[in-house]
Amino acid sequence: MRDSRLIMDEECYFFLMASMRKMRMNIPLTYTLEFFQALFRKDIIEGRGIQNGIINFQVFRNEDTGNLAKSSVSYFYEVTEIEDVLQVHHKPLELDLIKEINVNNNLLSNIRVHCPENIYGRIYAQENDLDDVILLNPNKRIARSTSGNLLFLEGDVIKVPKQSEGAYISPLMENFVTYLHKNNLADIQEHEIIAFESQKAEEILLISDEKGIFSVGKIRNKTFESHRFSDLIEKWRESFN
Repeated sequence: MRDSRLIMDEECYFFLMASMRKMRMNIPLTYTLEFFQALFRKDIIEGRGIQNGIINFQVFRNEDTGNLAKSSVSYFYEVTEIEDVLQVHHKPLELDLIKEINVNNNLLSNIRVHCPENIYGRIYAQENDLDDVILLNPNKRIARSTSGNLLFLEGDVIKVPKQSEGAYISPLMENFVTYLHKNNLADIQEHEIIAFESQKAEEILLISDEKGIFSVGKIRNKTFESHRFSDLIEKWRESFN
């Protein structure tokens, strides 16, 4: 939500529908885009007076039948208020690679479901005074962080891990890179990125549909700037005004 209106609601809705189909969930006929738009406007924007934030929305199966394929579904959502979902958070993140665990690279890895690897990674980050960790796939290539996707800037090229590598499908990131591509502001390339390549990047951005947009300031002994990504994000923000 931005300035008391929903943004990217259509992209998020189609991502939800695709995710439910992948999880073999029943999709109620009432689950229309218009239903969710009205729900969030009435409850969050009008009812709670929240103008800017991220709605974290989850659908789950009910235990009303022994047949999982026929189970009904319910939903739960909560709102995190932030100043502007399209603005880079002020504090750069410190990350590190985690090698004790990895994430799969099948189609279920691309959607937001309960993930023990995320929980383990977040605990590891807290215990080591990190903001997040970079998760690798079984081929020891970069997949994502626990909370979102990573974008690596080198020259005029922005490298993004492929979804087949275990990266999330991200409406927020896709909107950003589509804007850059259409306006010829950067060369967007999907890549298979080995762990060492994180040290070669000039700037790194983390885009999380759950938490927002962050610059990465440090990975191990390497520090990163954030000026160019900040300029690109600012141009993108202005396109919403």
